[in-house]
Amino acid sequence: MPPGLLALPAALSVSTPAFAHGLFDAHVLDRAPLLLTALLVAAAWLLYLLGGRKVAPRRHEALCFHAAMLLVVFSVFGPIDDWAETSTAWHMTQHMLFIIVIAPLWALARPLPQWRGVTGRFAQPLWTGILRAGRYPTLLALLHGAVIWIWHTPKLYVLALDNLWWHAFEHACFLFTGWLFWWSVLRANPKQVPQALMAVLLTLMHTGLLGALLTFGSVSFYGEGRSVEDQQLAGLIMWVPGGLIYLIGGGWIAWRWLTRMWRRQNTQAAAPDL
Repeated sequence: MPPGLLALPAALSVSTPAFAHGLFDAHVLDRAPLLLTALLVAAAWLLYLLGGRKVAPRRHEALCFHAAMLLVVFSVFGPIDDWAETSTAWHMTQHMLFIIVIAPLWALARPLPQWRGVTGRFAQPLWTGILRAGRYPTLLALLHGAVIWIWHTPKLYVLALDNLWWHAFEHACFLFTGWLFWWSVLRANPKQVPQALMAVLLTLMHTGLLGALLTFGSVSFYGEGRSVEDQQLAGLIMWVPGGLIYLIGGGWIAWRWLTRMWRRQNTQAAAPDL
């Protein structure tokens, strides 16, 4: 399963207040999607900790992973999920945390060695598939973009609010495809850099377009109960902070590529003539 569905029981215990989508505010059967999500989050976190004993992660990678997991707990089980029920702006904030904060943190954390260290051959096909998918940044950008647009159509947007199973599946789609996208672009090798930059540019453009549509919309797309002003704020959240993160990501990819080229040129220039 994708790591993004994935929180340690101790971390989840802080989310005991009653929220509309909280873990402890209704019958167990009604909260089954959230309980399942909590178990998956806890399992991924625990596997990472156990795997870290076999394959020690770098300090900055471990910090990125734990920060991302804490944000998953806050975003999925904290008050923001409750506020998102009635506010388009808060709903967009939650989505952007998934897409432009948690997902790139997972990519920078590089958790596969730790998970593979625990699961061994059992989950090898999954890890192999993820690594192979990372070779195609443009295709993953298209997949991630399709997920973003599909879940922002009015019918599916409202469906995710009304049904907890669809709500959990929506989160899984954002987190998993977002992780794959950022994994492919931030970990691109020199030959893949042009594709990675194209993937980031494509994502910047279509998310900016969606943000602009929400910002300049004169009617509420998601029901009369949501104000147009709140929807416009949601569009700005996607358009401005989201666009900035994609620009930073593209700049980092280009800088990393140029740095490698300069080092190679300096090495060749310093090499003695044969």
